[in-house]
Amino acid sequence: MPPMRAPRLASALLFLLVGGALFTACGGDSTTAAYEPAESRPAPSKSEFPSAEGRTLRQVLKAADEPAESVVVDPEAEVFYPGVNRYPFSVVDRARGPISDAEVALYYAKVPTPKQGAKSKSGNRGQLSKAQEQALDQPARGPFPAAIESLATDPAFRSTTTTEDPDAAKVVYSVELGLPGEGEWKIAAILKEGNESKGMLLPASVVVGEFKQVPRPGDRAPLIHTPTAQDVGGELSKVTTRVPPDDQNKVDYAEALGKEPIVLLFATPEFCQSRVCGPAVDVAEQAQAEYGDKAAFIHMEIYEDNDPSKGVRPQVRKFHLPTEPFLFTIDRGGVVADAVEGAFGLKLMHKAVDKAIAE
Repeated sequence: MPPMRAPRLASALLFLLVGGALFTACGGDSTTAAYEPAESRPAPSKSEFPSAEGRTLRQVLKAADEPAESVVVDPEAEVFYPGVNRYPFSVVDRARGPISDAEVALYYAKVPTPKQGAKSKSGNRGQLSKAQEQALDQPARGPFPAAIESLATDPAFRSTTTTEDPDAAKVVYSVELGLPGEGEWKIAAILKEGNESKGMLLPASVVVGEFKQVPRPGDRAPLIHTPTAQDVGGELSKVTTRVPPDDQNKVDYAEALGKEPIVLLFATPEFCQSRVCGPAVDVAEQAQAEYGDKAAFIHMEIYEDNDPSKGVRPQVRKFHLPTEPFLFTIDRGGVVADAVEGAFGLKLMHKAVDKAIAE
């Protein structure tokens, strides 16, 4: 779950859920250049990318001018259902530095169901399984050009956790993928650089229906207790790793559930190697100021005692989360109104909160 960011942040959290591991914190160097927010941008036209019509996924990749060797596309989601799904991702250079203005489109193809006794593992970072290799010769769907959403907040809500981290994410890329049914899908990306295009096959597959226990809109929200500032005698470093501490710890989730709308964000700014958790908590901090008492904002850290070596907290297990950050908005009846996996900006935050507070 949380972080292990190359190539995707989910797998590390999954490892922690079963065994426990220690990951490097995303610290910052105060001597680096000041944090400069990036702007949102609508998705480019499909016509700017190769058409998938009549092509396999392998042929789509060959239609690019050259392989993409200098950049990495990192998925930020693991939870997918049949139907339309948000697929968030980041684009970084090989040194893990964020790229905020790439033009990217995704394509996907179905991984054939392995024969009885055979296995096709998702997210294989080395050799492809036989079924995954076969997916390259399946009909491709796409292109799905990615929109860019800024993660910027007003200056007053930018934490030093974010501004002093030279690798802090500034945007999130996302596309809407229509996934017809359960199973595994291989994803390819085409990036435009001037008049040239570069292609890559993403190491991580999309597996639809793998995490069925994660709450989704319309489900009853699980009952958990969340620590408050009062519980720790005002020692906020015990309930948040954000610097300075965020203010989303006034209410115990269990006391608010079924009584008022809730905005519940699972994220660990200090230990999130994906570099999106700091900005996500900043976004939630600004939204809390904007919405006031219309909803209870609760930031839930990931690790026991904020120590990765101790594994994830029981609240994370209760929600069955394979990744973070993960945002849930819950209406006053205790029903999940929206669930957002991966990074998000103020626009998506407002949309999720509005669903929860609507009469």
